[in-house]
Amino acid sequence: MSRASEQSNLWLPQHWPTWTGLGFFYACARLLTWPEKRRLARAIAWFVFHVVRLRRHIVLTNLRLCFPEKSAAETHALALAHYDALAFGLFETTSGWWEPLDQLPPHRIIGAEYLERALAAQHGVVLLTAHFTTLEICGCYLTAQLPVGCLYREPNNPVAALPMRRHRERVASIAVHFDDLKGLIRALRAGHAIWYAPDQGKRSPGSEILPFFGVPAITNTATSKIAKMTGAAVVPYFARREPDGSYTLSIHPPLENFPTEDISADAIRINRLIEDNIRLAPEQYFWVHKRFKARGPGYPEAY
Repeated sequence: MSRASEQSNLWLPQHWPTWTGLGFFYACARLLTWPEKRRLARAIAWFVFHVVRLRRHIVLTNLRLCFPEKSAAETHALALAHYDALAFGLFETTSGWWEPLDQLPPHRIIGAEYLERALAAQHGVVLLTAHFTTLEICGCYLTAQLPVGCLYREPNNPVAALPMRRHRERVASIAVHFDDLKGLIRALRAGHAIWYAPDQGKRSPGSEILPFFGVPAITNTATSKIAKMTGAAVVPYFARREPDGSYTLSIHPPLENFPTEDISADAIRINRLIEDNIRLAPEQYFWVHKRFKARGPGYPEAY
């Protein structure tokens, strides 16, 4: 199908609800203040959590498994806070698409020198992170200051994919599809820094069942292999929304003694690093993902 045909198909009636939703968020991005977006997000989160209950069972299951020390009331409160973070993440994402950078909330980048030094070595950088609700807006901040590319997966809805694709092509130094391993290797060998989040594991020849918050989970072990194949530095990066509404982006020193000959131990080390940063703002992690699904024979069905 030609690009013109694909574009015309986006206006078919089945896509009108998505266009309406994008129009709503565009209007919010252009017309509402950030405190107003915050209040509206809280109202949407309360409604979805209590009335629609979209993926609520998944979120609660993940939280019970990962934080067994929490009471039922604490788990419930954390789940609601997560929906709040998810809803506000939609406003952050679309504001990042359509608002100038100087109209976004304040932010700070800590440790930029670690990425700059790694890039100067010209061996490529795996910018190791995980899926948080602040992913998109903090990507705007990061790419405005540092040359960072990304791995991406487009949403199934082609209308929603359109502004996302245009935004990433505008701000990222290079964009590589998450299934394009050869493209990722080429980009790293060319010296790019690539945003890389291995925390949403799926069954593949290179995956293993390893602990995540002490719970067996399908775990991506490719980080070690990619680093070994390319000589790229693995630089941890995590971002979070602060209570005052600002954002902190933290870039850490490159992982030492990585990779090793034990890819399982390397993957467990990455899981623990991700866990440590989730604990700093647990409501902001992407708990709607079925992190403990399809583990295979011998493991109970988590959901």
